[in-house]
Amino acid sequence: MGFILGHPLVVFVVAVVALWIAGRVGASLAKRHGRAESEEREAFNVLQGATLTLLGLIIGFSFSMAISRYDQRKNYEEAEANAIGTEYVRFDLLPAAAAAKARPLLVQYLDQRIKFYETRDRDQLAQINARTSALQASLWDTVTPSAKEQPSPIIALVVAGMNDVLNSQGYTQAAWWNRIPIAAWILMATIALGCNVLVGIGAGGLTRDPAMMFVLPLVVAVSFMLIADIDSPRGGVIHVSAQNLLALKASLPQT
Repeated sequence: MGFILGHPLVVFVVAVVALWIAGRVGASLAKRHGRAESEEREAFNVLQGATLTLLGLIIGFSFSMAISRYDQRKNYEEAEANAIGTEYVRFDLLPAAAAAKARPLLVQYLDQRIKFYETRDRDQLAQINARTSALQASLWDTVTPSAKEQPSPIIALVVAGMNDVLNSQGYTQAAWWNRIPIAAWILMATIALGCNVLVGIGAGGLTRDPAMMFVLPLVVAVSFMLIADIDSPRGGVIHVSAQNLLALKASLPQT
């Protein structure tokens, strides 16, 4: 399930095929039971309309969830760039030797954070995370000796800034893990299948026209693909770019 949701195009193909089959199943059921009486038909139309309305609400709610998570990832990328940029400036408050050691490490750390946003390869991502953790430890070990040797409010600013850098990376990672629950996808898919069965039942004589039975599956599958694309940080074509981190990298002195 996780593989499918991480690849929006796969979501589209699976959804359109499954929903089209559901519609054909509904059409077969309608043929077996024959035409319904007018009162039954009216009640069926009410049921069908209510189910389609529910599907629309669920899709809209899921889309809203995906958008909010996408915006959250964008906001944390901006916050991470601000934290790193601020800490780079605060290194001026450290002793010269400590500052000279810390700045190259922070630039390397910035490079790893940019790669985190740009990579799509899982093996490379594991290497990036390992390198990021090592750089975090090195950066912390660089600023803490000054705080122990010369404890002062000024040095405390540097330590607090480094703490913000480390925390911002954790918040970013949590935001990238925070996706639409699989249970919500299952509920949405179940309602969509049920809607297509009802549409197939209600289509009646229109079932001979393949295009009529393909419209709803296509529309719903496109909606699912868009939601999956926005919700997937590394799949599809809609990604959070490291624009603020790249702008910060360009503004730093070249060493």
